Amino acid sequence: MRPTEYLAGSIGFSISEVGAVFLLLLSAVKRAPRAIRQKHLVVEQMQRIGLGSLPLVLVTSVFTGGVAAVQAAYQFQNYVPLRYLGMVIGKSVVIELGPVLTALVVGGRVSAAIAAELGTMKVTEQIEALETLAIDPVRYLVTPRLIAAVVMLPVLTVFADLVAIMGGYVVAFVGLDINTHVYFNSIKLYLTTGDVFSGLIKAFFFGAIIAMMGCHYGMKTRGGAEGVGIATTKAVVSACLLILITDYILASLLFSAVFSG
Repeated sequence: MRPTEYLAGSIGFSISEVGAVFLLLLSAVKRAPRAIRQKHLVVEQMQRIGLGSLPLVLVTSVFTGGVAAVQAAYQFQNYVPLRYLGMVIGKSVVIELGPVLTALVVGGRVSAAIAAELGTMKVTEQIEALETLAIDPVRYLVTPRLIAAVVMLPVLTVFADLVAIMGGYVVAFVGLDINTHVYFNSIKLYLTTGDVFSGLIKAFFFGAIIAMMGCHYGMKTRGGAEGVGIATTKAVVSACLLILITDYILASLLFSAVFSG
């Protein structure tokens, strides 16, 4: 086996599959107006993706903010006044840590769940049964999950940002003896609307990646229970890798737009 083939098989996503994912995405977007009319399908997926991920996002965000506070204080030592700690935590969380870490932890949970569910339906021929009943599988299975993911990821990111900033505040107040007014005033002075929107734009794309990787590998599952396990693994690994790659691309585009302005 060639090294490139081995690498593609290991990460679960090869160049040859880009077209298939893109076509599935176009089909799902094209069916979005009809899928939105079936509100119960979208709401059900929003509950699974959003509410089901809240405890995981809560724990991750609290410790993300705490670690950011400790690391920033260490880096500031003897160089930068600690009154800027709130600004550093706020910007780093809102722009980068909040969207990316939320997407990674939610992607691991949601991509696996989607791939396992659709994969089981595929190997048990339930998807073929939907087609026999004249029900479009993409409209019924893929589009509601895509809509729910792109809506709920920004919502979860906002929640994660707030919790992480509060986690950083607790560490700063208790462990570093930083005044409450100084901490939040630093955030208010230096955190901009553009910072917030850049994080939400990232979260929107991350949500689409999470949903599409789960649906793509779930819909193409073969080989019974073993195939479901392989599809689940590929969906999670591919989602996490694409989130990191997309984060770099979006960060480069967003920052270049800011610097050019």
